[in-house]
Amino acid sequence: MDQEAVVMDIIVNAGEARSLCFEALAHARKQQIDTARHCLTQAKACLNRAHLTQTKLIEADEGEGKVKMTLVMVHAQDHLMTTILAHELANELVVLHELRQAEQGVQHG
Repeated sequence: MDQEAVVMDIIVNAGEARSLCFEALAHARKQQIDTARHCLTQAKACLNRAHLTQTKLIEADEGEGKVKMTLVMVHAQDHLMTTILAHELANELVVLHELRQAEQGVQHG
């Protein structure tokens, strides 16, 4: 396993997911709920890829410290965890925008 490639895969997928989460929020503000949900679905797919990579890394370590811990790996893990939180919060905010729009009688875009 090329540890550098694995770590970069986590960072790239988490970064893409984070961008999509904030894109979803921008669409929700413009009353484009369907587009916002599509962005969140894409973000979840990126998060799933990053999480799968993380799981492979954990399995390779076997709880025995076989995988060398580096600052870049810590950064990747931090990036993934904060993006998971961003996705959860973005999802809730899109729901709130949708509810507000429903109260105002606005159609989804």
